[in-house]
Amino acid sequence: MPQTKPFRIGYGILLAFLIIFVGTKISFIFRPLVVLVQTLFFPFLLAGVLYYLFRPVVRFFEKRGVARIYSILLIYLLFVGLMILSVFLIGSPLQEQVTRLVENSDDLIAKLGDSLVKLKKNPYVGKYFEQQSLESLTQDITDYLSSSASIIFSNIANFIGVLTNIIIVFVTVPFILFYMLKDGETAPKQVLRFLPSTQRTEGKRILADMDQAISSFIQGQVLVSLCVGVLTYIGYLIIRLDYSLILALVTMLTNVIPFIGPLMGAIPALIVGIIVSPWMALKVLIVIVVVQQLDSNFISPQVMGRTLKIHPLTIILLLLVAGSLGGFLGLLLAVPTYAVLKVVVSHTYRLILLRTRRNEKNTESDTK
Repeated sequence: MPQTKPFRIGYGILLAFLIIFVGTKISFIFRPLVVLVQTLFFPFLLAGVLYYLFRPVVRFFEKRGVARIYSILLIYLLFVGLMILSVFLIGSPLQEQVTRLVENSDDLIAKLGDSLVKLKKNPYVGKYFEQQSLESLTQDITDYLSSSASIIFSNIANFIGVLTNIIIVFVTVPFILFYMLKDGETAPKQVLRFLPSTQRTEGKRILADMDQAISSFIQGQVLVSLCVGVLTYIGYLIIRLDYSLILALVTMLTNVIPFIGPLMGAIPALIVGIIVSPWMALKVLIVIVVVQQLDSNFISPQVMGRTLKIHPLTIILLLLVAGSLGGFLGLLLAVPTYAVLKVVVSHTYRLILLRTRRNEKNTESDTK
């Protein structure tokens, strides 16, 4: 049997495919593991995000002589107080807008259809549409929204199951986060114990760079999204857009997804603007453009900088692939996952080059 390097690579590939094939035939064995991962994924994901947001505050208190456990408890108290304050400040208007949106959902759908029909009659727009196609589009949108609403309200059991999972997540996350904040600094040392002593220095650098990449992305993206949400809300208040608080919150939440997120957050506001009037839709578009210009030219460069050093085209391609494979969750995790893999691959490539050069030097010295 040939033992050359290409053949050994081929053997490895065939063995990997064989393992995957056998794994598909005995997938029931891995079912408990899959359920375990699905159950723990979201609590650990949310706890990890909060860990990178709260860790700088813990270090701030520690530098001032406060013990780590007391720092964590103090952060919990501050966070609970901030949540209570937020409920008092925005809870009542948010509840009022949500109630009004639910009560007026049928009217909004009907008004959307009427707005599209009026748009067709506009001499500057109507000439680009055929009457039959626009009426068909209006009917399709109305039927889709109506059927979606009926599906949501009919699947009460699924809704209760989702609500139960959300409650479980919010109950378990504080405990997971507490131990992550308490023992998170010692985790790299535990990982380095599995490496040979000659590779621990390089392993420490890789872990530090991975930690820096994830921390920079999470902290920067959350702060940028918060600023965008506040500016958007102020803009919607200025133009007197209905449901301004809900729409601003949607913009803030979707803005965590680079490039695609702002577009996703702008669509609901534009729909509401079109329902009111074309002039309101234009004002909504102006607010969105102004906020995004402020974000791209001032907020993001100041907050995010160029810490990840990822080309915009690379991010767009990542989001397209991740969105197709993993949906909304894939869009959220695509950029930080790529940043971590980039750190690992770059360090691994550097280690391979160093080892190759070292072997070449040893070969030359043996020859001499």
